[in-house]
Amino acid sequence: MIAELGSTISNDARQAFQMLKTRLHRQMVDAIDLSKAGQLPERDLRNQLRSLATHLCGQQSLNLHPEDRDLMVTEIIDEIYGFGPIERLMNEPEVSDVLINGADSVFVERNGLLERTDIRFADDEHLLHFIQRLVGRAGRRIDEVSPMVDAKLPDGSRLNAVIPPLALRGPTVSIRRFKSKAVVFEDMVKMGSLTPEMADFLLMAVRGRLNVVVSGGTGAGKTTMLNNLSRFIPETERVVTIEQTAELQLQQKDVVALETRPPNIEGRGEITQRDLLKNSLRMRPDRIIVGEARGGEVLDMLQAMNTGHDGSMSTIHANDTRDALERMELMIALSEVELPTTVARQYIASAVQILVHISRLSTGERKVMRISELSGYIDGAYRIDDVFVYRMTGIESGKQARGSFYATGYEPQSLKRLAARGYEVPSHLFNARELQTSNEYHPTYYAG
Repeated sequence: MIAELGSTISNDARQAFQMLKTRLHRQMVDAIDLSKAGQLPERDLRNQLRSLATHLCGQQSLNLHPEDRDLMVTEIIDEIYGFGPIERLMNEPEVSDVLINGADSVFVERNGLLERTDIRFADDEHLLHFIQRLVGRAGRRIDEVSPMVDAKLPDGSRLNAVIPPLALRGPTVSIRRFKSKAVVFEDMVKMGSLTPEMADFLLMAVRGRLNVVVSGGTGAGKTTMLNNLSRFIPETERVVTIEQTAELQLQQKDVVALETRPPNIEGRGEITQRDLLKNSLRMRPDRIIVGEARGGEVLDMLQAMNTGHDGSMSTIHANDTRDALERMELMIALSEVELPTTVARQYIASAVQILVHISRLSTGERKVMRISELSGYIDGAYRIDDVFVYRMTGIESGKQARGSFYATGYEPQSLKRLAARGYEVPSHLFNARELQTSNEYHPTYYAG
């Protein structure tokens, strides 16, 4: 019995179950009068499809156990309206990524750690049909002519798929889950990702309109941090967000959300982040938030930061803070504007004030490794001073990181700018010391 045996059942039995489900699904498609089905309200159509699935699964020739029959009906409906075999994974709040490497290999990331599941597709054809259905809902297509696709699913999740001949071991899918409940600073402090002092400084940096760049690797939590920072932008300011795939969830009233458009099948009609950024300057923004800087748009973003759009923010893939600055230099070169290296570095140093670097540790935990101030470009080198840092010393037996957060004792030069905007920051906040994490946090602004 599939329903009772759970993870102990053999892979062959699971594959047989999926193949039977695929066959019954096809029988349902053949039995449906599509001309009439399209005229029914969705609720009635769902009820009729469930009745038909129940009838097909109840056939004596199938010899299905009653519990397996119920499971089969549920999965058939999921094939039509939901996420098929991975439906339960998409409903688990702890799952942040679902990774499908062919029909018989499904992985998930839970709490920052990868683990293999017992879920199987019937075969590569079943998986390919699953991909085409999800991609079709997003208004995209995938086939031998266009064997790669990025799509945004109806629930907000991001899907990337690659199919043969590019994917040698069968169709491959990566889904980055959209979480309906946003992780806020209060949660991050409680989880030990940063301390109350670090959170307070970042909130003041946002309120005081300092330009902030968040760096980190894939899945480190850059977008989560950007969402958190954006919560504290005053309601009186107009914000334009620019993303390749919309993930930011700003709560302000005056927000213009822009999303790029990929080229069509003829290779035309593409709208890039750089196109959107240039256009956004004509939309009277107070701040511009670029979800992830990854190309020539970096130059336009820096120009915006240097020409009256203080308080703008972005994220960038990088291994550390200095690497983030070097990547920005490289992306300026990709803008096809010939700037001497010295000029490019001075431009970056004059535009960006605060650098935040986040890492996902081997334990799955996410930590703000350092918050730094970029105070200038002097004698051929960036002047970067760490304000807060996290120092890891090992891993506990319970597979948790061992380490501490520290205030370095450096007092940021940008405090003068904050004071000019009405935020008097107490100097003891930056006294050199070890910082303690907390299970409770209430944002503080130190308004003057």
